[in-house]
Amino acid sequence: MSTTTATYRALLLFTCCVMLSACSAILRNPVPADQYTQVSVLGRQDLRIWGDHQSDGQQASMLPSDPEALQRDFSGIMHTEHNYLAISGGGADGAYGAGVLVGWSALGTRPQFTMVTGVSTGALTAPFAFLGEKYDDQLKLLYTTLDSSRIFFRRGVFSIIRGDSVTDNAPLMAMLQEYVTDEMIAEIAAEYRKGRILSIATTDLDAGRPVIWNIGRIANSDHPDAGKLIRQILLASASIPGVFPPAYIKVQTPDGQTYDEMHVDGGTSAQMFLYPTRTNFSKLHQQLDIKGTPTAYVIRNSRLQPAYKPVKARLTNIGARSVESLIRTQGIGDAFRIAAITQRDGVDLELTWIPGTAPADPAEELFDPSYMSALFEFGYRRALNGEAWTKVDLNALNLQGP
Repeated sequence: MSTTTATYRALLLFTCCVMLSACSAILRNPVPADQYTQVSVLGRQDLRIWGDHQSDGQQASMLPSDPEALQRDFSGIMHTEHNYLAISGGGADGAYGAGVLVGWSALGTRPQFTMVTGVSTGALTAPFAFLGEKYDDQLKLLYTTLDSSRIFFRRGVFSIIRGDSVTDNAPLMAMLQEYVTDEMIAEIAAEYRKGRILSIATTDLDAGRPVIWNIGRIANSDHPDAGKLIRQILLASASIPGVFPPAYIKVQTPDGQTYDEMHVDGGTSAQMFLYPTRTNFSKLHQQLDIKGTPTAYVIRNSRLQPAYKPVKARLTNIGARSVESLIRTQGIGDAFRIAAITQRDGVDLELTWIPGTAPADPAEELFDPSYMSALFEFGYRRALNGEAWTKVDLNALNLQGP
């Protein structure tokens, strides 16, 4: 059984339990519908944007027009080459992307990324990728020793019926507290002050909309709860709805009232993202005096080509296979979208994904350390041998063939 199949069997079990439940034991205080676009986090309005819309005001304010302010706030990314990295979701398959990054370091050609974005398991990888090669050992340890017991524990049937998920991901939060330390957050803040960007996507389930969080700006806010919020965002981005509990993020309305937002896996909105489609990239290119042609690297922690697998005539199998197909094709659509905007903006695009020659996933568990170690090593060897990256031409892009 694949990781995706196991995950969505759990999700279907949750759905069935919900159908048997008349009410939930989870007490919430959601934002009123007429105020959800006005709330702030940590007392600020500039820590995130909607991933499906960017107003002209947001677009214009991405960079200051004052040359002195530009030099002060973006000195580390001006007058230099730019490289961007987007890391997709994929659950246990995130071991592939981790292996590619570490192998790339060993090859000696891995650049420093001007911007890193992450979704789901890619959100867990992104801070390590952002801070560079010195975190490779931790990244390898994370993806080769991980097992289900370090991510979640299963709830009893009655807890499922009265709760918000099939499992409890308290172990994952404990792991985030172990790996995403205050020292790491301080380093992210220091890189943000140079102009580098680390963005993580979640889905605001109340609004049904993707949210892109500026992790560097949060880290640099000096708010005492900044670290707690960053770990909540990472937890939320990897929280498959129904399988793992949502993250309830506290927000405030303009009149000082406190409410909560329900945030879940960013992969329910998109498997990967680079930058908002309405970004005026030519203006950014000019303002930052970018040298040469920028390159965007996209890690798709998934197999893009379909595998033929006869499906048992059972509800869980049919549902799991359907969702697995949906996620695969959503990732392909995201790849085409990124290819279109990079071609429009004159950005080179390089893509890597899990090929058919990769180790098969025999796991019954969601996170099997033997499979993940083998997949990490596979990604590592592909990068070290210079085989991981494919230069993408939108006109010739074909990711759906057999």
